Amino acid sequence: MKIVADTSTLYSPTEGKTIDLTVLPLSVTVNGKTYTEYVDITSKEFVDIVRAGGVPTSSQPSVGGYIETFENADEDTLVLCMADGLSGTYQSAVGARNSVANNEHIHVINTRTLCGPHRYMTNKALKMKSEGASFEAIKAEMEMLCDNHISFLIPSDFDFLKRGGRLTPIAATALGMLKVVPVMTQTEDGKRLESFGIKRTHKKAVDAVCEKLKEIGVNENYLISVSHADVKEQAIATVNQISEYFPNTQIELLDLSPAFITQGGPGCIAIQAIKL
Repeated sequence: MKIVADTSTLYSPTEGKTIDLTVLPLSVTVNGKTYTEYVDITSKEFVDIVRAGGVPTSSQPSVGGYIETFENADEDTLVLCMADGLSGTYQSAVGARNSVANNEHIHVINTRTLCGPHRYMTNKALKMKSEGASFEAIKAEMEMLCDNHISFLIPSDFDFLKRGGRLTPIAATALGMLKVVPVMTQTEDGKRLESFGIKRTHKKAVDAVCEKLKEIGVNENYLISVSHADVKEQAIATVNQISEYFPNTQIELLDLSPAFITQGGPGCIAIQAIKL
C-alpha cells in the first residue's frame, strides 16, 4: 500500500521518505526564479525574499510528477490532495491517474482542506497502515474526515489578498488605511476563501475564531493547528489564547510552506480544526 500527498501537509519530500510517505512538492516563483519548496528554498529564505520586495506566485505539483509516481506503483495507492479550487493539485493527480494504464488501484481523494488538517489526515492514514488496517478502511476514514474540518486565515498584508482575488483593489486599500484585521474562512466545499469578519486587533480576530469553533462543537475530540508565516512569537501567543477557550484540546504549532505564504503573505496565521 502506498500513500501519496503534497507539501500542503507541511512535510518535505525528505521528511516523507522517513515516514513511508511519498510527498510531491509545490513550487513558487519569485523575482523570475522558480523554486521547489522544501527542496530549493526554505520558508524563512522565501519570506526574506518577499519582504525585500519580491512578488511571488505558486504552482501545484506537475502532472508529470504524478504520472512518474503512479507508473512506479504496482500496489494500492491512496493520493491525498489539498483542497481542489485552492490549488490545481487534485486536478493534476486525477489527470495523471487517467493517463496511466491499469489504474484501478490508484484512488485520488480531494481532502477539501490544507496544511494542519491535511497533515493530520496523512498522519492518520499512515498510522492506520502501520496498524494493519485494510486499504478500504483507510480510504473510508479519509473520506469521513473530509467532512469534519474548518479553516480560518488571518492575514497581515492586504496586498496578498488583493493579488489572490480575495479582495478588490479598492477594498484592500481602504482596509489597509483603516488598520483593521480581516479574517477569512474556507467555504464549505473547500474551493475558496471568503470573508468571515473584520476586527480591530489580532486578539479580537482570534477571539472571533474561537467563538465560532465553540459554536460548531470543537472540544477535546478535535485537533487545532496554528500555522504561521515567520511570526512565531505571535503564533505562540495565538496558541495560548486558543488554549484558554479549549484547555483540554490538543493544539499544534506549524510553520507554513512557501506556497501558502504566497497566498496569505508574510505574517499570516492560519487557525484550523479537524475532528479526531
